[in-house]
Amino acid sequence: MKKQFLLAGAAAGLALAASTAHAQSIDYGSLQELFGEAVTTSATGSPQRSTEAPADMQIISADEIRRSGETTLPGILQRAAGIDVLNHAAGQSDVSVRGYNQVSSPRLLVLVNGRQVYLDHYGLTAWATIPVQLDEIRQIEVVKGPGSALFGFNAVSGVVNIITYNPKFDDLDVATLRGGTHGAVSGSLATTFKLSDAVSMRLSGGAISQDEWANTGVLPTPDQKTDPKSVTANLDLVAQLAPKTELRMEGAWANVQQATQAGGYSYTVTKLITTSAKATVTSDTNFGTVQAQVYQNQLKAKYALVGGINWNNTITVASLQDLFKVGANHTFRIGGEFRHNTLNVAPVGGADVSYNVLAASGMWNWAVSEHLTTTAAVRVDKLSLERSGTFVARAPMANNALWDRDITETSANLTAAWRPTEADTFRISYGRGIQAPSLIEMGGIQLPIALAPGFTIDLIGNPNLKPSIVTNYEFAYDRDVAAIKGKLGFRLFAQDWKDLKSAISTAGLDIMPTATTNGAATYINAADSKLKGAEVSASGKLSGGFGWRADYTWTDVKDSPFAGINPTARYVAFAQTTPSGRGNVGMDWSRGPWEVDANLHYVGDYQFYDIVNGALKPVEAYASLSSRVGYRAANGVTLALAGQNLLNERQKQTRGLEAERRVMFSISKSW
Repeated sequence: MKKQFLLAGAAAGLALAASTAHAQSIDYGSLQELFGEAVTTSATGSPQRSTEAPADMQIISADEIRRSGETTLPGILQRAAGIDVLNHAAGQSDVSVRGYNQVSSPRLLVLVNGRQVYLDHYGLTAWATIPVQLDEIRQIEVVKGPGSALFGFNAVSGVVNIITYNPKFDDLDVATLRGGTHGAVSGSLATTFKLSDAVSMRLSGGAISQDEWANTGVLPTPDQKTDPKSVTANLDLVAQLAPKTELRMEGAWANVQQATQAGGYSYTVTKLITTSAKATVTSDTNFGTVQAQVYQNQLKAKYALVGGINWNNTITVASLQDLFKVGANHTFRIGGEFRHNTLNVAPVGGADVSYNVLAASGMWNWAVSEHLTTTAAVRVDKLSLERSGTFVARAPMANNALWDRDITETSANLTAAWRPTEADTFRISYGRGIQAPSLIEMGGIQLPIALAPGFTIDLIGNPNLKPSIVTNYEFAYDRDVAAIKGKLGFRLFAQDWKDLKSAISTAGLDIMPTATTNGAATYINAADSKLKGAEVSASGKLSGGFGWRADYTWTDVKDSPFAGINPTARYVAFAQTTPSGRGNVGMDWSRGPWEVDANLHYVGDYQFYDIVNGALKPVEAYASLSSRVGYRAANGVTLALAGQNLLNERQKQTRGLEAERRVMFSISKSW
């Protein structure tokens, strides 16, 4: 009876939060305490358990982040089921969901409190530029499968949404210092201020420096490498403008230098400077909860390639949405968005390429019964491309009018979630996602290469690229199991990719030379592909403060290259470069001031592009161990010893630089 009373109270609290709390910041801590598990608002705008959200979502909590001992976001994410991570260098990793990972992976939408932090010039995520400290992250929501209609532009294969502590509810004050092997030194600070009863603010910042992984061969050359360094800062302010109206303002800056694999298999020294500012006003009105938001991201990217390539990218996004209920069981969200994205053409300049996007979206969440909920979402994007400026001599397609082009596509998400008992949840879902070409792919590169006297080819962007389309079908089952004090999960999924985009390949010409123009190599739509897979996961608690977890994801990829396409040369050989299996086995223990965590991450055999010549070469299956031992002393001080890649001094995880064992000691002080 007591349990039923608590569940009824929790349900009432969730309904109240969903219907009345949106104009105020969501108090995730109170909701998590109420339900005994992490809660999300990202998918529908209303608070939900992750198992009931209309997307396959795994939430990584702040406790899990701390216990992991990981010092990077990719290191944390690879502990999630179905996540693929390519570790190219000490400062560079690429992350994807259930396969299709590659250098400069373009298919993952990464957000911080709803603001995109992936970089639009390539459509990649440079994880070191994300300006949040690990101590200030409340939870990381990992969404698997396309979610464009629910989460926004370019949410193609998945979404990583980083939710930070809210200064209105969370009085976070913590400083951390770390030092370890291979020259690793870092420090971070996050502190909260109550400027008045109505205004709260958090400031945070951090710096990291470490040695680059050592060579095992002649490549990369010394000029292609640098020791990774980064400095970041972030501001988060919440102001209660009126009883039913709130303003949240965020500003961020990052300065990163690192060695990266750029486009193909070679390394280059890269410097990235990002700045961002965002303002969001949310108000409860007679027409529902209305939210207006605007943000701007700026990027200065310098690549030490072909004498130096400097790209400057600015994106401005403005959106307006209304979340409202009709009756007790129907929740609707309607919205509109405008995006302006511009990039200079480089390395030979004198031109800009840009696009405007107009988008309209709608969502309907219907509580059919106490046990059954359906969600339908649709989004229509119209992208209008343009180019202005000059062309290099003898350039093909030397006509700005060729860039006067519109692309209109529709994305959709349909989900039915059935909870027949308190312990069981079934979910079936369909998703259609759209991956728009990046600005570099559509014209941001302009580079003549003289191969011989009188024979020059141009590397150029392609204004005629089609977007890549993915459809995803999934069945999911989750069960709370009292006997193990934990959960079991099972997923079956299938994906169908159309018009996958290639990299530039100089193995052949895409545009033949004429008497007045050079031949050219460019980006093209090169292949279709299909994927099927399954995922199992389990977690539980044992006596004595022990916990355990395990997951395994199997995938099978079948590529269909277009006629005349060499998938290796075009970097679309995903059947070979996607491991069939990946998984984790972990244990944790806590008692009194002590806590211990260990995680074994496994990746099966696959092939990848070799650093010497770009040919596909095998990467043997490997397992990497990370662990942390922490002790909470008096006065808010925590001491910890953590390490990554502990099983081997060096380990081949790609065909480039080999990952090194790293051990780090940290001291944190909270107040």
